[in-house]
Amino acid sequence: MTIAVFLLSLLGAMAIGIPIAFSLLLCGVALMWHLDMFDAQILAQNLINGADSFPLLAVPFFMLAGEIMNTGGLSKRIVDLALTLVGHVRGGLGYVAIVAACVLSALSGSAVADAAALSALLIPMMVAAGHDKARSGGLIAAAGVIGPIIPPSIGFVIFGVAANLSISKLFLAGIFPGILIAGALWTTWWWLVRKEHIVPPPRRSRGEVWLAFRQAGWALMLPLIILVGLRFGVFTPTEAAVVAAVYSLFVAVVIYRELKPSQIYGVFVTAARTTGVVMFLVAAALVSAWLITVADLPGKVVTLLEPFIGSPMLLMVMIMLLVIVVGTAMDMTPTILILTPVLMPVVKAAGIDPIYFGVLFIINNSIGLVTPPVGTVLNVVAGVARIRMDDVIRGVWPFMLAEFAMMFLMVAFPALVIWPARLLYG
Repeated sequence: MTIAVFLLSLLGAMAIGIPIAFSLLLCGVALMWHLDMFDAQILAQNLINGADSFPLLAVPFFMLAGEIMNTGGLSKRIVDLALTLVGHVRGGLGYVAIVAACVLSALSGSAVADAAALSALLIPMMVAAGHDKARSGGLIAAAGVIGPIIPPSIGFVIFGVAANLSISKLFLAGIFPGILIAGALWTTWWWLVRKEHIVPPPRRSRGEVWLAFRQAGWALMLPLIILVGLRFGVFTPTEAAVVAAVYSLFVAVVIYRELKPSQIYGVFVTAARTTGVVMFLVAAALVSAWLITVADLPGKVVTLLEPFIGSPMLLMVMIMLLVIVVGTAMDMTPTILILTPVLMPVVKAAGIDPIYFGVLFIINNSIGLVTPPVGTVLNVVAGVARIRMDDVIRGVWPFMLAEFAMMFLMVAFPALVIWPARLLYG
């Protein structure tokens, strides 16, 4: 009955158009009524406590860093560097998008920010070169998915807080899987464009490549600083977010000089608005998470999934399929916040490595950003590049299927995630 109250109240509120954050609060109220413990003061206290978390400070600073990078020229120089390296091969602009997405993901940790930057910079170039606009938009959308996987990642921060896991370990564990996802996109793009007769631009000279490296050098230093700092314990993930924001602001204003002092206020306001939406969502979700624990909902889910607990791989397949279905209708952040407190006890009961599960869970939620009909990144690419939503969906299918195939390959062979992760964090 408790599970029915939880699902009906949450899905019912969303079905009638109530925003997800308020739907989560209504779900919490419904659970309190069901448990005969309704108290508005408890509701308010848990709402405030939900956002009162030091690790969650990483979210606004990473969002600010992403805004600064897109406005201050860091993203543009990363794309220019990728163009000099692989822009001359057949289908080179697609490979540029994939390489740039990997580097940008190590700067901002936001799929939306990366997809917006790549759409604005690369889709006009790809269309002018003769590539299909829908396929180009689909590739950019799928490449944006890498943003929450390769660290720093806002998704890992939120999951780490909700699951009470080491965010530093999650960050380091996401590096190799992110590269594998990029490899899947690379192979798919190669297969799709192998018969195209588009003449690529000439190979850049060594001098041009060196110049691009020099211009992008300051931007490339940031992921190195963050990863080395996290690996050797110089700073926490929250402090890494502050370092990213301050460093990108310094480079954009002082070194590249593309971010004018008059623009700084607007960048801060944009980042604050986005942060406000996310943090209210987090606070509302943690109210429901507290009530989920009080109602022993995880225990009831463990009982339901008990037939699968004896086979960790089969359990992981079932969970991944569940998240795929949820991802078609719900954005990444609420999915993480709603499902994490329910699924973590099941995962631990089955003896699955929580860090391994966290990486696969975030990968699945990230791919959900391009899963129609809701796909947030699809909407971003369609809006920025002025492509019909139907065309973006048509173009993203082969890349999305390649990403899901790679994800299930990691489910079948957990060592692809576990071994590189343990090698990095010890």
